[in-house]
Amino acid sequence: MKKFEILQTLITEKLVAVIRGNSPEEAVALTKGAIEGGITSIELTYTTPFVHEVFTALKDSGALIGAGTVLDAETARHAILHGAQFVVSPSFNESIAQVCNRYSIPYLPGCMTIREMVKALEAGCDVLKLFPANNFTPGFIKSVKGPLPNVNIMPTGGINASNMKEWLEAGAVAVGIGSDLNRAYKEGGYEAVVATSKNYRAQLSK
Repeated sequence: MKKFEILQTLITEKLVAVIRGNSPEEAVALTKGAIEGGITSIELTYTTPFVHEVFTALKDSGALIGAGTVLDAETARHAILHGAQFVVSPSFNESIAQVCNRYSIPYLPGCMTIREMVKALEAGCDVLKLFPANNFTPGFIKSVKGPLPNVNIMPTGGINASNMKEWLEAGAVAVGIGSDLNRAYKEGGYEAVVATSKNYRAQLSK
């Protein structure tokens, strides 16, 4: 899949499931539950032990699989070589942008200020992650689009089924979710993840 196709998929699907597993097995179960529930854009975080095993296990899942919590260029390259179709980091890192550009992989860095956003845009980032989004209100997107009308923002952190549409209606191109899925897995296992994912999809369609 080409870079523009990956970006278009992220924007069309609207939901990105941020998967943080305590083990590869847990991350695989969480991901498969999310996919079965209708969330097919997945961010596998590098806080998951042996996350490369998760990439391998999901290579034929049919979902769009990216890498999250990528802190340096070495990790970005590792993720890309293991099949990551996009790369996400909690803050902007120029060396990560260079690696992703080299491989034509979308890089979604975490940004909170106009200065950070401008630097990321200048480095070729097409979608910026507003993180942590729970420090802001949806109206922040409109404020940013004053000086930066071309910026595409994906809020992550504190996004849930009850507030995600407010963010999307405020101009977010997609949202990152995750806490609800992890909570569901701990409380009810795989089937609870499927149900929670279906609820997100249902809320998005209303």
